Amino acid sequence: MKGRRRKRTVIKTTLLDAEKSEVFFRLQKLKTLQYIAAPYARFIPVDKKQVKWVEGSVFNFRFYLFGFIPLGIHTINVLYSCRDSGICTKEHNAHIPVWDHRIYLESVDGKRTRYTDEVEIEAGWKTPFVALWAKAFYSHRQRKWKKLLSTSD
Repeated sequence: MKGRRRKRTVIKTTLLDAEKSEVFFRLQKLKTLQYIAAPYARFIPVDKKQVKWVEGSVFNFRFYLFGFIPLGIHTINVLYSCRDSGICTKEHNAHIPVWDHRIYLESVDGKRTRYTDEVEIEAGWKTPFVALWAKAFYSHRQRKWKKLLSTSD
């Protein structure tokens, strides 16, 4: 049916062996995003401004699928970013008009953090395929989070 919008929501949760404040601190760093996304995705800032995930910030990245397939500019609008609530962004690019991402952080026993990625995707006829990729991507990201935190400096 032409004009019908297709939405999919992908939710992935894991338990991280780090305090919520440590996870949030690392979330603020661009190098964390680049590390946990590789090799599924690569984000290279278009602007020279410092990337800080604060409310109202807008960032443009050159986006490469699997690190080498150029898919143009990916825009990230930060709706909120706080230690208590996590991070919420509205994102898009030429291929995926809606990629709304929320990261929820919940303290577990003061030493661990329940980390949840939730993304709402709208990409027309491509939505089911993008959602399938997103499931694999967020599973991968969460595995990389665990690796990053186990090799903390």
